[in-house]
Amino acid sequence: MELRHLRYFVAVARHLSFTAAAASLGVAQPPLSQQIRDLEAEVGTALFERTTRRVTLTRAGADFLVQALDILEKSGEAIGRARAIGAGAAGIVNVGLTGSMLAGPLGRAIRDFSVTYPDVALRIHEMSPDRQIAMLKAGQTDISFLRSPPQDLDLASERAWCETVTLVLPRGHRLAGMAAIDLADLNRERFVFLRLSDSLFAKYLWECCIEAGFTPDITHQVVEAASLTSLVATGLGIAIIPEFVARLAHADVVYKPIRGKPIHADVYALWAREKAGPLIRNFLELVRSAGP
Repeated sequence: MELRHLRYFVAVARHLSFTAAAASLGVAQPPLSQQIRDLEAEVGTALFERTTRRVTLTRAGADFLVQALDILEKSGEAIGRARAIGAGAAGIVNVGLTGSMLAGPLGRAIRDFSVTYPDVALRIHEMSPDRQIAMLKAGQTDISFLRSPPQDLDLASERAWCETVTLVLPRGHRLAGMAAIDLADLNRERFVFLRLSDSLFAKYLWECCIEAGFTPDITHQVVEAASLTSLVATGLGIAIIPEFVARLAHADVVYKPIRGKPIHADVYALWAREKAGPLIRNFLELVRSAGP
């Protein structure tokens, strides 16, 4: 049984005339009659009572009509959803990130994506950078956003937006009155830091300090950049954080630019090469347009 058999059957059932049904379908009447006979043979019972004067549904035909309409409706919905998924307008996108990413353009992109593609379920998964890579490669997320991404042939990447860093000091710190601060001037400070064990960005910041002539004295390490500001406010040390995170104001700290060689905190989108489909492309397009 094919869907066209059901369409032919529904047309005859609605018109109760093979002639009118054939005209509505744009087919000749003899082939239509043959298709209905083939359908009845497959079903194993008559669906129509035919006389020289009229065509009526049998009891089996009347019940079959209800089922046929339901099947055709569901098949239409399935076709429409498949087309929407193929166009990237429906489905599920699992996004891996650290929460601090939402302080930048990504938060706006997620909002815009939800409005533009209401039939796509966008699911946010907060996790450490190394966990993001593992989840991508395991196929449990579709796209992730990282600073200092790893070089991995299984993953495709592109820079989502450019970002720099800023220095966070407790209000009242000896350097708080300066307009800008050289990284080398921090050689005797205590630092709170992103966790070095699972963040290439944290290792990059560490290397910037080494290049400035000192090894940072780290008192605490955290996963989330946003947590660093709170630790600075408690007096546990100073911190280097991405500039968009610095927009989350805190009354007990001050933010200062770092002079000298730029320290980058650019954010990259990463996804498994074999999963580069329209959903990811559509999401990336909105991330690009939301960038600074």
